[in-house]
Amino acid sequence: MPFLVDFEGTVVRLTDERLRHIVFHPEMATMLHSVGETLLDPDTVVLSSTDPTVRLYYKRYHETGVGDKLVCVVVKLSLEDAFVLTAYLTDKAKRGQVLWQRNT
Repeated sequence: MPFLVDFEGTVVRLTDERLRHIVFHPEMATMLHSVGETLLDPDTVVLSSTDPTVRLYYKRYHETGVGDKLVCVVVKLSLEDAFVLTAYLTDKAKRGQVLWQRNT
C-alpha cells in the first residue's frame, strides 16, 4: 500500500482497493502520477460541504487523455489517519470553504 504526503506533511494512505477504484476509470489509468503530485503540490484545497472530515485537493493538468482538466483527490482525515477516497478528472472545483490556495 503506497503512502503519500500532502503539502502540509500529512501522510495519506492509498489502499489497493482505492487504487483499483481510481484506475477503473480509464481516464485516470494514465494519470496515477497525478494523485501524489496533487496532494503534494495542489492549486487549491477545499473542505467538503457535506463532510467536514473530507478535503478535496485540486491541481490543473493541461495534458490529459481528455484535454485540460483538474485532478481532484478526495481525502478523508481523522486525528489518527488520512486516506484517499477517490481521485478523478473534472472541469471545475466544487464550491466550499477554501482551506488553501496557491498564490498566483
